[in-house]
Amino acid sequence: MNDYILTLSCPDRIGIVHNVTGWLLGLHGNIIDAQQFGDLETERFFLRVHFALPIATPVDELHASFASVAHKFDMDAQINDAQRKARLLLLVSRQGHCLNDLLFRANSGELPVEVAGVVSNHPDFKGMAESYGIPFHLLPVSAENRAEQEQQVLDLVAKENVNVVVLARYMQILSDNMCRALSGRAINIHHSFLPSFKGAKPYHQAHARGVKIIGATAHYVTAALDEGPIIEQDIERVHHAMSSTDLTRVGSTIESRVLSRAVRWHVEHRILLNGQRTVVFR
Repeated sequence: MNDYILTLSCPDRIGIVHNVTGWLLGLHGNIIDAQQFGDLETERFFLRVHFALPIATPVDELHASFASVAHKFDMDAQINDAQRKARLLLLVSRQGHCLNDLLFRANSGELPVEVAGVVSNHPDFKGMAESYGIPFHLLPVSAENRAEQEQQVLDLVAKENVNVVVLARYMQILSDNMCRALSGRAINIHHSFLPSFKGAKPYHQAHARGVKIIGATAHYVTAALDEGPIIEQDIERVHHAMSSTDLTRVGSTIESRVLSRAVRWHVEHRILLNGQRTVVFR
């Protein structure tokens, strides 16, 4: 099927949907699905349209065709081929539950992506990656070689035409330069319900505070640690008899499902930035 996804945000005003649908009509396009949201606080309008065309058309041509509409309404607009699978680079350290979950979902076809490779600063999951036929790149990192190691990761991103970098429990803080290079295309899973318990050992922090609910947060990576726009969160109830180890076990399951949802929504072009927040069309 010759189907595409248009996403846009712009200042909210009369006539946006009329002009977008008029453009589609001119292409003899058919709307498969459409979702919209007008934010009364920011006075911005957000739209996602999944549409089909009678003949295959290069995305560059569609962008050029849509340019006059985008300019008229000062839109930040993107058009993507709905059948093109995003290419992922997965980064992991020594906890592999999120990595294993994403590899399984990608291999089974449940997640519509191609995994270009796995990068780790430890050798622990070389066998796991190779069991799925995925290249494994061991790139140890230290204070002395951090800049060189991060450049190796960015070189892989360029070489493998990677669309999304996923920090699947990669326990390293990315440099400001790395965050800028991957802006809007790097997703992290944090093992707490942000904004609570940032930084290291959040389950131990939560246990010390005697919380009754724990959670996990998937967010875009920014230079500010654990402050990036939040994509998805989930929780589970816990109780006083549970140790920090018990909380970690429960949390691992939450992390896997939260991260997989966030990756899916990103590669299906369902997420639009709204300042420090996100609009997620499910």
